[in-house]
Amino acid sequence: MRGPLGSVIGRYPSSDGSSQVGGIIRQNRKCRDVPFLVIFIALWVAMIVNSSFGFNQGNPSRLTYGLDYKGNVCGDKHANPDLHELELMYWLNPNQVYLSGLKNSQFKLANARTICLLDCPIPSEDTLNWVCDYPAGDIRISFNDWIDSNYDYFEFLTPEMRNTSLQLQGPCYPVIFPSVNVFWRCQYIAHPSNVSLRHWQQMGGVHINEDIIIDKSIHKSINARSSVLKRYMADIGKAWPVLIVCGGLLPLFLSVIWLLMIRHFVAAMPWITVALFDILIILVTMFSYLKAGWIRNDAISPIIGEHDPYYHVSGRELSHLRTVAVLMTVIMVVAILTSIAIVRRILMATSVLKVAAKVIGEVQALIIFPVIPYVVLAIFYMVWFSAAFHLFSSGRIVQNDCDSSCCAYDLESKKPEITFLPVFSSMRRLMRYSLGSVALGSLTVSFVESVRFMLESIRRKLKVTGTTPDGCIGKIAHHTSQFCLRCVEWTIKSVNRNAYIMIAITGKSFCRASAIATELIMNNILRIGKVNVIGDVILCLGKLCVSLLSAVFAFLMLDTHKYRSAHNKITSPLFPVLVCWALGYIVATLFFAVVEMSIDTIILSFCQDSDEHQGTAQYAPPLLIETLNDQNEIQRLTQ
Repeated sequence: MRGPLGSVIGRYPSSDGSSQVGGIIRQNRKCRDVPFLVIFIALWVAMIVNSSFGFNQGNPSRLTYGLDYKGNVCGDKHANPDLHELELMYWLNPNQVYLSGLKNSQFKLANARTICLLDCPIPSEDTLNWVCDYPAGDIRISFNDWIDSNYDYFEFLTPEMRNTSLQLQGPCYPVIFPSVNVFWRCQYIAHPSNVSLRHWQQMGGVHINEDIIIDKSIHKSINARSSVLKRYMADIGKAWPVLIVCGGLLPLFLSVIWLLMIRHFVAAMPWITVALFDILIILVTMFSYLKAGWIRNDAISPIIGEHDPYYHVSGRELSHLRTVAVLMTVIMVVAILTSIAIVRRILMATSVLKVAAKVIGEVQALIIFPVIPYVVLAIFYMVWFSAAFHLFSSGRIVQNDCDSSCCAYDLESKKPEITFLPVFSSMRRLMRYSLGSVALGSLTVSFVESVRFMLESIRRKLKVTGTTPDGCIGKIAHHTSQFCLRCVEWTIKSVNRNAYIMIAITGKSFCRASAIATELIMNNILRIGKVNVIGDVILCLGKLCVSLLSAVFAFLMLDTHKYRSAHNKITSPLFPVLVCWALGYIVATLFFAVVEMSIDTIILSFCQDSDEHQGTAQYAPPLLIETLNDQNEIQRLTQ
């Protein structure tokens, strides 16, 4: 049996007019769960070591630009030769591109000879254009002159070099097919120029394949899943100003405004939150339709810069965006119908929100306190995103294993008046006594997540090898196990939060505090359930409002000229908007956690107070007693 702990920290008048000074907050304090703190520090050391490998080996430019046959990244000013203006990768030999597209061919497009150019070549209307290799050896022409002459020095070749060029063995290659800039790759269009082809044949050039395969081979490479993922990661890097504004600063401002409105307009906030949520989810859905091309003619295009509208090139990004638009439509309908259904239940959350607003009003530091974890997380995410980009692009550039007709490189991945003091005193006690308990709680959640991830990986591998049962029983077992693991994960997260509250109140270890919190909740489940669920719904809608506003502003910023042309053009607004939405939700969660923890602490304190005084709380405010002691409501819920 645990002894009475007291449900109120500090000084608060009881129902009989007396007051209690001090409390248990100063008692029974010592360091807890230290071994788990050591494990937590070790994980941080491992993460720092892993990140340093990425910073040393990675190059985020590889996510956007391709490699030439020498292993240089296009656009790299440190390459040999200097390629800082030559950002487009061009396949020199059209027959190699054709060969790589044949069904049973052993020749891969990664083996085809490529160079970096300033713009994509197009055939001449009256003669034959050439694209020649980087000038070197016997070619007496400077690199800048080679660029100024549109990469053509065929007239300076010796008879022997001209003969090898007519055999498609270089150093010069004919421009027979038009090409357009698709994600910084020159995409062949399988419509050869008749004039250029006739000149080539008259000069005695070898046969050039004109099949549609030459178009599909490059298109397949550009739209491969790995290529699309690289472009999505590159989009996040290019849109970093949008992430800072819409994923960091804007949610900070909106969250503070929401907390201030909770404090001063608590009765109206549930209604405002629900209405604003419905409006914002409609706006995000409309933006998705706009960029998917289903509203107006503003669909995203894989082609960079100006191009002939006759050429139509599709991209996987557009299909992804259309899928998201359909998904958002379903979510919008469900969200609006759900918000209508809970309108009559909103009043149940108002009383607890009023008490939480009163706490925020008295402890004004609670509004400012989330700035501290916000700054810490901002620094962490900036380092984390940078490390992620470098790790994702890390690897060793190696020469492909192909015959003498090619010399290409590829990336091999390895990869009373209450002042500010109580808040900071709580932080000091946390740092001194309870960091190990916090680390243990986070380890518990991480362990469950890891188990769920490993089970999912095993299931996918079994599915690939064909050893998993595809029948009804196998599917039921899989979905049941996934559902059970998610339930366990949700339960552990809930227990963690309540355990942290009891650690702050009692100073106990994580396991003991979890037991106390669980016992209190089980003994008062009906009192807690009727207000906590609706309160959580309102707070969740508030977070979604902040994150959806961030997504709307991200859409607007990404729709400007800066991100629709030239070097900063993003392939799709999908990933930057999703990241802004996620960051906005994280920032809102940091600030709204003030209200969530206030509500949970109030309810647990009320339950503790009632448990110590034979079922009747002695220190709770009258409004809370009136709400949570409503016997008629409890009987109705029981029935």
